[in-house]
Amino acid sequence: MDLIGKVKATIKKHSMLREKDRVLAGLSGGPDSVCLLLLLNQLKDEYKLGLHAIYIDHGLRPEEIPDEIKFCKKLCENLNIPFITKSVDVISYAKELGLNKQEAARELRYESFEDVALETGANKIALAHNADDQTETFFMRILRGSGQKGLSGIPPVRGKIIRPLIETERNEIEKFLLQNAERRTLNAEPPFMVDSSNIKKDYFRNWLRLTVMPEFTKKNPDLISTISRMSEIIREEDNYLEIIVTKTLMKLIPKKTDKTIELFLVPLENMDKVILRRVLRRAIDAVKGLRGINFIHIEDIIGLIKNGDSGDRLYLPKGIRVIKGYATLILTSELPVKLGTYSLEVPGEVILREAGILIKSSIEAQSAERKAQEKSVAIFDADKVKAPLTIRARKDGDFFYPSGFGKKKKLQDFFVDEKVPRDERDKIPLVLSGEDIVWIAGYRGDERFNITSGTKKIVLFEIKPAR
Repeated sequence: MDLIGKVKATIKKHSMLREKDRVLAGLSGGPDSVCLLLLLNQLKDEYKLGLHAIYIDHGLRPEEIPDEIKFCKKLCENLNIPFITKSVDVISYAKELGLNKQEAARELRYESFEDVALETGANKIALAHNADDQTETFFMRILRGSGQKGLSGIPPVRGKIIRPLIETERNEIEKFLLQNAERRTLNAEPPFMVDSSNIKKDYFRNWLRLTVMPEFTKKNPDLISTISRMSEIIREEDNYLEIIVTKTLMKLIPKKTDKTIELFLVPLENMDKVILRRVLRRAIDAVKGLRGINFIHIEDIIGLIKNGDSGDRLYLPKGIRVIKGYATLILTSELPVKLGTYSLEVPGEVILREAGILIKSSIEAQSAERKAQEKSVAIFDADKVKAPLTIRARKDGDFFYPSGFGKKKKLQDFFVDEKVPRDERDKIPLVLSGEDIVWIAGYRGDERFNITSGTKKIVLFEIKPAR
């Protein structure tokens, strides 16, 4: 079977194209993308395709980019295919999000494909990943400890994205291009461009391609096709498991927003780990995305589910919090609530919107002391407390003199000792007289404001639910 026949079989097998599709093809000038464009051009009439090509300038190789753009533009002119260039700032984006250059380039590249597809009305984005790329990806992910999903490799189809060369080996591509060059089909010299970064061993993929893969193929000349078949089998099994996970999740979710998802605990506690790990990964992906989430984080969540107490929580990368409630497991990337700043008269009351509570102050007789046995109530010497009072969240450097302890203590250390969860600390009200903390509402008062035998008037604070 010639290459065009092989690619048509791949397209049919994975339902990549239909008549009158509008296709945006990624074109870098390298052999894979040039081959893809030539093949799509050959299929253009058969499928009645609308075809555009796009070159993404990542700004990483300024000395090579002009020649590549010139080559790609000329190729598209010869084929009568509209050609588009788009520039992205990889360096700035990588710094902004803390990514390496390869991750940043990939994200910006796919974002650009989507944007230009929208602009051109393309419903398909054709990329030139081939069977060698698939094999390299397989081994890269083995070395990084990927699970089944990672080993399923590069999907032939994902949303708008299609990869018609995914079952074609690199040597077949190069042979096809040389044949086209001999027939003057390319009408260009050379028949494709060479990206100098692809021959450097600095990058993991390049090191694998240039150093390891030749040794593997010596032992097994059919390695590429073998791994391609294996990846396909793994992908099919993975897809089947994902269907089960989807059905399972539908029964587990009582509440969901863009940044928070709740899962019923009882089914999770008794779920097989094979499905549980996938359920948790899907839940995390829904609230934040999986970047930075590793196997150990999923295992920590499983430990929380099976052995944690209600109220226990985990803090994962990218601001994800996992909280074990009484009946549900909460996964959220919502920013913790931070209390605003309020003024409180004595007597008087104020609603703290962020905390959903009301704090009331009143002047009482000495008999009020008996009320202060509850956490929601506190009493202090009214002559020591100077109104109006301020209520606010914690600040760096806050300290107080805990009642019954007497010595100065950092508020941060107090919260740690009291095991106050990190994401709850910013909404705990601090009642201040001037710059001094009088009461950490619901927790502890300051020794300096305690009543004594000489106290004449008492100020009483109460926490109540806001109505």
